[in-house]
Amino acid sequence: MIDTYVSLDLETTGLNPKLDKIIEIGMVKVCDGEITAQMETFVNPGRALEQRIVELTGIEDKQLADAPEIAEILPEALAFIGDDILLGHGVLFDYSFMKKAAVNQRLVFEKKGIDTLKLARTFLPELKSRSLAFLCEHFGIEHSAHRALADAKATAVLYHKLAELFYHQNEAVFEPAALVYHAKRETPITIPQKEQLYKLIDKHRLKVDYQLEKLTRNEASRIMTRILAEYER
Repeated sequence: MIDTYVSLDLETTGLNPKLDKIIEIGMVKVCDGEITAQMETFVNPGRALEQRIVELTGIEDKQLADAPEIAEILPEALAFIGDDILLGHGVLFDYSFMKKAAVNQRLVFEKKGIDTLKLARTFLPELKSRSLAFLCEHFGIEHSAHRALADAKATAVLYHKLAELFYHQNEAVFEPAALVYHAKRETPITIPQKEQLYKLIDKHRLKVDYQLEKLTRNEASRIMTRILAEYER
């Protein structure tokens, strides 16, 4: 079985890599079944967190204020992963956010991965849930849910538990598969967009929960459309 890999977990502002941002990266490098290195960092998303995300993760805006932006930390994160296989619980979710960030920085990030969620669905269909938290409780794995490094470590332990139970005679199911997510590069907000947004914000005396200078062209367009629809009908 594959026993050398990087277990990756992210916390994000939401579920859509086209719209949402990474707020925390947690990874552990496993070599021959043993954790040999780890990486953990907050990421400044350039926007305020929704209350539901604060409640889910325990992460607050003040913890992200001085954190690096994704463009600053991404090269280090990709170097940490290197050529290793990715492991994750719902690994395509985490990969898609990393891939989108890489594409925006004109970096290549093509990986194979192993998904403990798919393994659990295959071999444990009788369980009422296959969430990471439920599976950790089921197998007695120490776990602090919805924090990136803790989730990454728990996923690595879960993977070895599943392999211990089911790898024999199911070798093909445990083989890493190509991770596929198609992302288009987003360009920064344009000067005319900035000017128009500043005028709209000032005109309607709006309080915004994002850093205008950090917006992409598409994000700025969506925000202007929303303001015009709500305030200038």
